[in-house]
Amino acid sequence: MTAETILLSLHLSAPELILAVGALVLLMVGVFSGERSGLVVTGLAIVLLLASGLWLLFVPAEGLAFGGVYMADGFSRFMKLVALIGSLVALFMTMGHARENQLDKFEFPVLLVLATLGILLMISANDLISLYLALELQSLALYVVAAINRDSLKSTEAGLKYFVLGALSSGMLLYGMSLVYGFTGHTHFAEIAQALSVEGARSLGLVFGLVFILAGIAFKISAVPFHMWTPDVYEGAPTPVTAFLAAAPKVAAMAMMTRMVITAFQPVLADWQQVVVFISIASMLLGSFAAIGQKNIKRLMAYSSIGHMGYALVGLAAGNQTGVSGVMLYMVIYMIMTLGTFAIIMSMRRKDGTVVENVDDLAGLSTTNPFMAVVLTALMFSLAGIPPLAGFFAKYFVFVAAIEAKLYALAIIGVLASVVGAYYYLRVIKLMWFDEATGEFARVSSSLRLVFGLSGLFVTAYVLIGGPIGGAAELAAATLF
Repeated sequence: MTAETILLSLHLSAPELILAVGALVLLMVGVFSGERSGLVVTGLAIVLLLASGLWLLFVPAEGLAFGGVYMADGFSRFMKLVALIGSLVALFMTMGHARENQLDKFEFPVLLVLATLGILLMISANDLISLYLALELQSLALYVVAAINRDSLKSTEAGLKYFVLGALSSGMLLYGMSLVYGFTGHTHFAEIAQALSVEGARSLGLVFGLVFILAGIAFKISAVPFHMWTPDVYEGAPTPVTAFLAAAPKVAAMAMMTRMVITAFQPVLADWQQVVVFISIASMLLGSFAAIGQKNIKRLMAYSSIGHMGYALVGLAAGNQTGVSGVMLYMVIYMIMTLGTFAIIMSMRRKDGTVVENVDDLAGLSTTNPFMAVVLTALMFSLAGIPPLAGFFAKYFVFVAAIEAKLYALAIIGVLASVVGAYYYLRVIKLMWFDEATGEFARVSSSLRLVFGLSGLFVTAYVLIGGPIGGAAELAAATLF
């Protein structure tokens, strides 16, 4: 690589560089300022994420960097902006609630910035090796963050479960990559696609490799049958951490999976389509049925997220441009709904300071806190996919893509799973509006009120503001084809 190509590479990867250098600076600030620096470092971390997002927005650059292992294009720009918003909001939500969740250590925001750096690199990965390195950078930070509350047995257990199962999925991913490299002779996405487009290049070993890679990534998006960690980690980790886990990392893993199957494995579409259809159906059905009996609202949201990943995969299974733009739109809407819901879950604390997490604790919320009840009702209807809210349009576009690709059975199962899933969302609404209040929640902090208020506004006003977002997703999806 010449000096010129290095400079071009650094320019293309500027958003990542901002986060990487910034994380090191924040670490120094934290170390030299002592124990009390948590709030300052969190504020600076938010500024860093904002700076990275603004660079992406106002200094758009496209091309290959670092010898082709890093790809900057419309697709990566769109998904990175979405992921950065997710990280930023999750970090903003912790600001007023760091102490009670034992997150007032300066390491917490630094780890979130490093996880976000991994997320951005995952979205731009254009090679199996860069993809794996980015994934590990993100995962290692998240393992620590999940177990950061060392005084809590649940949090430690969550971190350990996440780590052990994550290590297993990394092993599967690496094994699949080595098989793909062995049978094609390449790790670069474009070269793999070229090798596979030769007649007779598709072999049984390659299909095995592809299945292992998809299994490894399915773990990251918590798709069935690799979803086992999700309910336990969501319940055990501190709520602000769960809010982060449910948003940006899911967006990144879905973007990474989309880029890989569309660019590297497009010639063997029939093979990976079967795998994606299977995990999509399994996720939708398990997400719908397993959530029905949940008493803990964080576990309920875990099964809800498994179901939503299944719906997003419906768009990917279509394997066409409509499907990819549908997936992108789905991830935007899913992330905003999830962050809003978690802001409300973080507000669930009694006046004596005890944190409550049971669904039944929301009983009578419409009389004790009408604004929160109205917003949560809108979010629950949207998660269930009721028109004219945002969640309906998210599902509509992925189902349309599936029908275009003649995957009629998949679309029908998706619609039926939505009907079953609506039950447990409606149960929450029924509790809030028709049951007697068991107690009153403490005053909600302004940061959380802002997050769930904006989230509620987004899902209700999506009919009016959704056009430009959908248009941007279509344009970004076109850069993959």
